[in-house]
Amino acid sequence: MATFDGTKKLEIYHTLYRLNRSFAAIVAHCQTLEAIRFFPAKSLRNFQGFTQELQAEMNQELLEILHGTELEDWNRYGKVRQTREKELADPDDVFIHAEERRKELAKRKKKVGRSEEKQNPKSHR
Repeated sequence: MATFDGTKKLEIYHTLYRLNRSFAAIVAHCQTLEAIRFFPAKSLRNFQGFTQELQAEMNQELLEILHGTELEDWNRYGKVRQTREKELADPDDVFIHAEERRKELAKRKKKVGRSEEKQNPKSHR
């Protein structure tokens, strides 16, 4: 996957917007011609369908590529954020997180114990 700077990415998204706007215009023009009732309505509806099919196919293929690029960017820039968060973290946060985890596990263990009692009430007496 290619990586793009913000300007190139903007250009790509803007071009995709213009392509989709153009497809919408073609469909609207076909509807206008259909309303005039000069050309066969079936042909114009077919052209609309062909146009929308091509639009969907192009969007699917191009956006799939963009999706991969966006995931790579998300991963790359997420690492920058994670690194910064580690720099800013208080060393004592580890103890706070450990205490929260201990409480969470104790609560979960207690819940499992109650659940087992409900399933087998005789075995716990």
